[in-house]
Parts: sequence; structure tokens; C-alpha cells
Amino acid sequence: MTSQTKLQALATRLRADVLRSTTAAGSGHPTSCLSAADLMAVLFFGGFFHADLKNPKYPNNDRLIFSKGHAAPLLYALYAAAGKIADHELLTLRKFGSRMEGHPTPAFPYTEAATGSLGQGLSVGVGMALASRMDKLTYRTFVLMGDSEMAEGQVWEAVQYAGFQKLSNLTAIIDVNRLGQRGQTMLGHNVAAYAKRLQAFGWQTFIVDGHDIPTIIEAYKKALREKGKPSAIIAKTLKGKGVSFLENKNGWHGKALPKFELRLALHELGKYDGKIRGVVSLPKRRALKVANAKPAKKVSYTRGALIATREAYGNALVRLAPTFPQLTVLDAEVSNSTFADHFQKAYPKKFLEMYIAEQNMVSVALGLAGRGKLPFVSTFAAFLSRAFDQFRMAQYSDTHLVACGSHAGVSIGVDGASQMGLEDIGMFRMLQNSVVLYPSDAVSCEKLVEQAAKAKGIVYLRSTREKTPVLYKNTEAFPIGGSKTLRENRHDVATIIAAGITLHEALKAAAELAKKKISARVIDLYCVKPIDTKTLRRAAKQTKHLITVEDHYAQGGIGEAVREAIAGIDVQLTTLAVRKTPHSGKPEQLLRYEGVDSQAIVRAVKRG
Repeated sequence: MTSQTKLQALATRLRADVLRSTTAAGSGHPTSCLSAADLMAVLFFGGFFHADLKNPKYPNNDRLIFSKGHAAPLLYALYAAAGKIADHELLTLRKFGSRMEGHPTPAFPYTEAATGSLGQGLSVGVGMALASRMDKLTYRTFVLMGDSEMAEGQVWEAVQYAGFQKLSNLTAIIDVNRLGQRGQTMLGHNVAAYAKRLQAFGWQTFIVDGHDIPTIIEAYKKALREKGKPSAIIAKTLKGKGVSFLENKNGWHGKALPKFELRLALHELGKYDGKIRGVVSLPKRRALKVANAKPAKKVSYTRGALIATREAYGNALVRLAPTFPQLTVLDAEVSNSTFADHFQKAYPKKFLEMYIAEQNMVSVALGLAGRGKLPFVSTFAAFLSRAFDQFRMAQYSDTHLVACGSHAGVSIGVDGASQMGLEDIGMFRMLQNSVVLYPSDAVSCEKLVEQAAKAKGIVYLRSTREKTPVLYKNTEAFPIGGSKTLRENRHDVATIIAAGITLHEALKAAAELAKKKISARVIDLYCVKPIDTKTLRRAAKQTKHLITVEDHYAQGGIGEAVREAIAGIDVQLTTLAVRKTPHSGKPEQLLRYEGVDSQAIVRAVKRG
């Protein structure tokens, strides 16, 4: 173990490097880093953190998540002190093109997850700790947290879930430096209050002076010996520690020192030793055992049979589990409605009941994905909206996870507006490089679940409560970025573009129009993003009238996606979408009320 004298010297180097890099950047959060420097020096170089730094992806490396992402300069300083970042690169902090971004991202290879939206890191850590248990590995997960983010509700979702799961391989390090961005935090330096709250959720807690090296060492020893409970080191610290004119002073959050004050601060810290290096202990050698992939069974449905796509989603998960051995399913206590319970019954050890805590669920999934799992999360489409920030942050972690929102649109009927996912397509469309899928029958749903598993990035699949007839042959393919033209004639006067529940209304409308010698093309836009631009532009040029029909608000939905795809073509575009405040009622009543049923489509075609 590194001597206490050397650990103190390493902490001093960390502080100096934080100040130097933030001054070079002209911005950053140095005082938030200075308060945690002793905690991180002991963790990293005191023999408690085990990782093969030459191989950041090694399965049994301990994981370190900076939930207080604004302390990124301290993260980079740690790896500089470990000899993994050259000094000239450290001073590129926040420069365009640098790996040293203002908050951690995967551009820096030792980043576990993109952080910076406070309150999410502990949930990510829970996911990684769960992955360690599932894979029978011995690595531990450490999460550095700030006291300001302890006001976030998601933190307590993660705290209670970690306690429930008895994650003894998870340690939270809470930097209680008292000062937030604009003044004192809710609890200030009342570290005992934090301890009581965490203990109430089944955590073992250790209160320490966050600047006393021997005390910190003993706390880590005890935390790592803990069995049966997650542990939290609650450290009373001073913001700006080590520099007298910063220490415990309000008004310095997010401010870098000008050069003349940097000289004063470095002088106060003592002679800068840029050659001192810390050694990170190597992990135990453990092989990650993953089952061999097996071919998936074939899809088997009878055309015309009534099957809800939400049920096909559950069937698909079970069918695909042998093909994707890392498949893990999380559900927010509605698995008997999303039909994720099919998977739970077949593969209970790969299913996680996340209860009614959607934000925690999504970030836990991100943590699982970071450790090689293939997470599918499910709940009602309406409730995924409360986890939008978690998906927003997940897109910056360059990871793959799949979300299924069931009970989408007004067609869910009598439950009423609060249960209707009417914003979900727009929400997921706006995420960078996302995929948005909307199957209309059981076959397309199963095939699209398989496509989602093979894809990259964030994938959203929208499922329907109502049973719908099977339209497609079991052998039909549904590639991402495609669509299906179900009716087409050279005499088509309009093209009806729909997906999910409204596709069946479109087919009814086209059949009724055909009886009156009016020919209308019907396109199943099962992939809303990336959209099938080629097919849509061809239809626009040939029929001169496109009618989009969706069980979703007009803003951000299918109509807007189509409008973007056909930009520059002289064509009439009619958008039928949810525009009135919905009420409880039967599905057919609500589709009619919102003007997205077959009769509304017939009228739109006739109006021309």
C-alpha cells in the first residue's frame, strides 16, 4: 500500500493539476474538484481501486463513476497521476477536439458513462454492480457524488433499489462540501442526516473527515469488508480545500482562476511535483463467461389472428434470449401489461423488476449496457417521458439499449389521458442516431424486436394495447429504415401513410374507397426513424397527395417525419393526428373523436 505521505503528495498533485488545467481552459469547476482530491487519491492509489489501466475494458476492472460530472478535471488528473495522460494533453481541457471534455464522455477511454446531469450516476453504478453479480465477477463499483445532487429524486430511487438488492459491491462516496452553485446545500455539513437517510434504506455508512488521509483509509477498509449491504462514505469536506482564498468560500463554483491567482494558489499548495506517480492495483484475473449464441426459433403466427403487439413483444424476448445471451430485461412493475413477464417466467435470473421508478430503471440499464449487457426496458409509453433526461444522457454514452413503450396513443381507451403515450415518438425521434419502430402486427413486432437487438444506439419500439389482426407472413423481413407498401396501383390518387393501430384504419379506408372506384396507396411506416425516404418521395411524386395518420400528437410525430423526408417535392400533405384533449372511452370512439379513424381517412382522400 502507498504510504500516507505519498498519498498526501499525490492529492496535492491532483489539486495542482486541476487548477492548472482549468486555468488553461479558462473555465471549469476547480473548487468542486479540490474538495474531493483526498478521497480520490486514497481510493485510486491506496490499494482500494483495482484496474488494469492498460486495458480499460477488462471485465474485472473496478468501475469509477463521477456522478458529479462537473468534477471531470479531477478525473483526468487521476489518470495523469497514474501516468496515462501526458501533461500537455491534460492542459487541453475543454478545448475543441480534446478527449478532456468539460464533463466526462466516452471520448475519454476511462469514462464509464457520460455524466453531468446530476443525480444519475448512482443508478448507473447500480447497473454495473448488478452486472458484476450476474457475471459472477469480483469487481466493485465506486460512485463519486456531490452533496447538491442528493436533492435529486433519482438518487433516492437508486439508494432504495441498491439497498433492496443488497449490493455490497457498490460504494458511494459523497463529497459533502456544503456549497452548491449559489450557496449552501439543503443539509449543509450535517453529515449525520445523510447517514440516517441512507441507513433507513439499508446502507452501511461511514462518516469521515474528507481531508484526513488515515481516516479515509480506514473507512475504505471497512466499506470493502461490508457484506450484504451497499456502503456509503460520507465525507465532510471543504470546497476549494488547499487554497485559503477559495476554501469554504461561496461564489467560486464554476470559476477558473486567472493566471495571477493560479500562481498564488500553486505557491500555497507547495512545490509542484509533476513527476510523482501513483500506482493502481491490478484486479483479480477473472474470465467473463458468456453462453454461446444459438439460432432463434422461427416466428409462428396465423394470418388474420388477433394478437396485440405488446404480447408479441414478450414472445419475441423469450424467442430471442438464446440468440442474444447478454439480453437482460427491466420492467417498471407493469410486466403483466407489457408482457415482459413472459421473459421473467422463462429467464428469471435475467429479469429485473425495477418497480415504479422509471428514471432509475433507464440509468440502471445504461450501467448494464456499459458492462456488456443488452438491456430492454419496458413500461407504458406515457411513463417513459419522465425518464427523458436519462435517455438524453444515454445518447452521449455511446451505448446500446432498447426501450419498449406499450399502451401507446388514444386507442388504449377507457384509462384516460394520463395513461396515453402521445409524445413518445417525438421524444425518441429527437435523440441523436436513435431508431424509432412502430409495428402494426405480431409478425412485424417480433421481427422488429430482433432488429432492435442487433442495432446500435438507443432504439424505441412502440407497442399497442389493442389486439390487431396479423397482416404479414412469418417469413417477411423488416429491416431498419424500411417500410411496407401494402396497396399500390398506378391509378392511386393519394398515399395513406400510417403505423401501428392506424395502419389498420388505413387499410379499412382503402378498402372502402376501392368500392367507390377510388384507388389509394397504403404504406406501413413501421420504421419512423431512420425513415424510408426513397419510398416516400416516390409516392409523393406519383400520387401528389400524402395523408399521414397517427395515434400521436401532431408535434414531433409521423407527419413531421414525413414532411422532412419529402422536402422540396411539390405535393399536398395532410396530417391526421391527435389534436384534441383525449378522454376515457372505447378505442373506436377515441379514434373517431381525434379524426384518425377510417372514416376520417376516407374524407381526407375525397377532399383531395
